[in-house]
Amino acid sequence: MNMTGHEPGTRGALYLIPSPLGDNPPEEVIPSSVLESLKGFTTFVVEEVRTARRYLSRAGLKGSIRDLQFFELNEHTDEAAIEGYIHLFDGGNNVALISEAGLPAVADPGAQLVALAHRHGIRVVPAVGPSSLMLALMASGLNGQSFAFCGYLPAKPDARKERLKTIEKISASTGQTQIFIETPYRNDAMFTDILSVCRPQTKICVAADITLPDAFIRTMNVAQWKTSGLTIGKRPCVFVLSAI
Repeated sequence: MNMTGHEPGTRGALYLIPSPLGDNPPEEVIPSSVLESLKGFTTFVVEEVRTARRYLSRAGLKGSIRDLQFFELNEHTDEAAIEGYIHLFDGGNNVALISEAGLPAVADPGAQLVALAHRHGIRVVPAVGPSSLMLALMASGLNGQSFAFCGYLPAKPDARKERLKTIEKISASTGQTQIFIETPYRNDAMFTDILSVCRPQTKICVAADITLPDAFIRTMNVAQWKTSGLTIGKRPCVFVLSAI
C-alpha cells in the first residue's frame, strides 16, 4: 500500500484496514503488505481501543503502540464526534480505520467515517482482508451470482420470525441467496426460529468461527437440520439461506 504523504495544508487519506475474524495470528489471514503498512500510521479510528491495540501488537507494532493515537467509532459514538474526526486528516495525515473483526465499514459503524471522507473529498483506500460474509457465501454452495446481505434481523422473536418468512419468500421468488448475521448470544434462538418457520426444503448454511481452527461450515435443508441437534453457541456466525 502506497501511503505517500501530502503537502501541508491538504488532507490525508482514509485507509480501511481489515482485521482477523477471530483469535488467530494476523499473518494467517491478512496480507503481509497490509500488515507492513500499519507501521506507517500514527492515527487510528477503531471500534474498540483495547481490541485494536491487541491486533496491532500481534501485527508487529508492540513497541510503538504507546506513541499512537486512537479514536473510537462504535454504536455509542455520536454524530458530532464523528464529524469532528475530519480534523484528523489535517496536514496530510493519513488515518487507518479498523473494525472489531473483518472488513471495516461492512455491517460496521465505521461506514460513517467513510461517508464523512467522501463528503469532504478525502481519498478512501480499501485494503485486502477477510470478509466473513463472502467466505460464508463461497463455502455455502448456494447461489453466488445473485445474493443480498440482510444484516442483523430483528431481536424480538415475533418480528424475527416474520423477517425470516419475508427473506425466504424473496429467495424463493427471485432465486437470490440471503445472507444475515446475529449477535453471538442469540445464535441458537435465531437457528431455532429458522427451523420453526422456514420450509423443509429451504437450504441453510451455518458458518461459524470462519478461518479459525474449529471453524464449522455446513449446508443442509431445514428438514435435515432438524435432525442434526446442532448447538451453535456464542460463536461468530453467518447464516446463508436459499429457498430454491
